[in-house]
Amino acid sequence: MNLAITGANSGVGRILLRHLAARANTNVVACVRSMRHADSLPASPGISVRAVDYGDRDGLAHALTAGSCVVHLAGILFESPTSSYQAANIDTTQAVMEACRKAGVRFVVLVSALGADPRATNRYLRSKGAAEEIVSDSGLAGAIVRTPILLGPGMAATRAVMGAASQRTVTLLGGGHHVVRPLDVDDLSRAILRCCENPRGGVSKYELVGPEPTAYREVIARTAAMLGHTVSIRSMPIWLAKLGTAVSSWTRRGGMTPTIIDVITASEAVRANGDAELGVRLTPLQTTLEKLLQSERSCLPS
Repeated sequence: MNLAITGANSGVGRILLRHLAARANTNVVACVRSMRHADSLPASPGISVRAVDYGDRDGLAHALTAGSCVVHLAGILFESPTSSYQAANIDTTQAVMEACRKAGVRFVVLVSALGADPRATNRYLRSKGAAEEIVSDSGLAGAIVRTPILLGPGMAATRAVMGAASQRTVTLLGGGHHVVRPLDVDDLSRAILRCCENPRGGVSKYELVGPEPTAYREVIARTAAMLGHTVSIRSMPIWLAKLGTAVSSWTRRGGMTPTIIDVITASEAVRANGDAELGVRLTPLQTTLEKLLQSERSCLPS
């Protein structure tokens, strides 16, 4: 199998590469914006790292030529002074799809987000929906996998959960009463590889979530219990948090915003989980948390 991965140095990208590094007869082009990220990627004879410029369509097409399947992971949740949703989520997807057509790529996998909709009022979800439309309208075959909160080594959500659970008292937005469906990133990696190994015609869409609907505060409490203590959970009103971030955003671009607060406090629900159709056996939340404790315990505050 020959693949190319954009955003290969992302949390999802690094874990996907670990799965691929253990496979025989697999060649992977790991695309990053700068070669300074190369050292953070798993080393394997079958993995080569390429620095790409999404503004250079010819150069990007050359990097993707080696892949019969391209996995597009590039994108952001947090904007910054140098990167916007338009540039990182929409323009990058447009560039990749144009490069795929030029390179003769046969299949594309886009990792998206639950709630993605080009008509959404939320700017992040609207940008992800626009990216999905670009893939759907590209004329190439592909798969779109919408995901919830992702838990895995080095992931932002993992750091948030472990950081909150390590404290004796923690304040959560809305008290953490929103329901989440945490997905083990190893399960997402397996789903992506299934899509690449069994490409279908047209563009298929899947919503892939973890097996257990759980209040976010319960995820924190369970993790704290596994660390050997209880955690007292306080509530920050969501409206107050949004007001504070709206005011602070007047003087700076980036960081927490009302847009992000709406995304991370939304309850995660799907009409039908895509695990059966994708042929993925989901990891129980308890098992995922146990794996995270093993990998993240050394990073916790003493």
